[in-house]
Amino acid sequence: MEAFFPTEPLQPFVHRYLLIESREGMVNRLLPDTSLVLSIRLQGKVSLAAHDTIVDLPTFTLSGLRKTNRIANYGEYTANLLVVFRVGAATAFFKEPLHGLFEAHVPLDQLEGHSGLHLLEEQLGEAVHTTDRVALVERYLLQQLLGTKSDPLILESIRRIQAKQGQVKIRELAGSLYISQDAFEKRFRRLAGVTPKQFAFITKMRAIVLRAQQQDSLADMAFDAGYYDLPHFNKDFKLFTGQTPTAFQQQPIIM
Repeated sequence: MEAFFPTEPLQPFVHRYLLIESREGMVNRLLPDTSLVLSIRLQGKVSLAAHDTIVDLPTFTLSGLRKTNRIANYGEYTANLLVVFRVGAATAFFKEPLHGLFEAHVPLDQLEGHSGLHLLEEQLGEAVHTTDRVALVERYLLQQLLGTKSDPLILESIRRIQAKQGQVKIRELAGSLYISQDAFEKRFRRLAGVTPKQFAFITKMRAIVLRAQQQDSLADMAFDAGYYDLPHFNKDFKLFTGQTPTAFQQQPIIM
């Protein structure tokens, strides 16, 4: 996996680009994150497995946020370029309500304003170097930039949720920001693509997974994360990672 970083005009919106290549084929377990991701299949075949279904990805796919894991199968001689958006910044490129993409993967050309992708696909196929391909994607993103203004109140709430590692009460968080819970949740969904509760869950579970990689005590992790019984903790952990905590610690997933 190789990382590339956006040029200055896109730095407020894009966290990084990731190139994932496979010559012999491979399988990756993908854990939920708080960033929307645009997947661009440069060559080969990529499929996602979840809930007993397998879906072959089109060339351009926008993935919404989710709280369940996915299995990515990369065929032989596959190259996939990922655009990882900054938290709460993907609204600058898409007119649709992003919370409608929760737990979903949508072909990019089904979204308003993104139907003309044939030229970009041809250009990506003709490009020789990854840096040239990233430059082509950046040019496309700049053309799609809607100029949507950020929401400082929601960005502050995201900062607080992350600082507390997801352990927040949404009603109290809204009150601390001097906004009603209903108005807060509507604005949060619009910007982040999920409800505040879902965002807090993803944030909390990612913090737990990091501790699990360090072989911390399961009982300590559960208690510190606010769980009062291990069965509930085990259920959420398996939903998030696809593995029990014990199995995960025997063979951790690198995030």
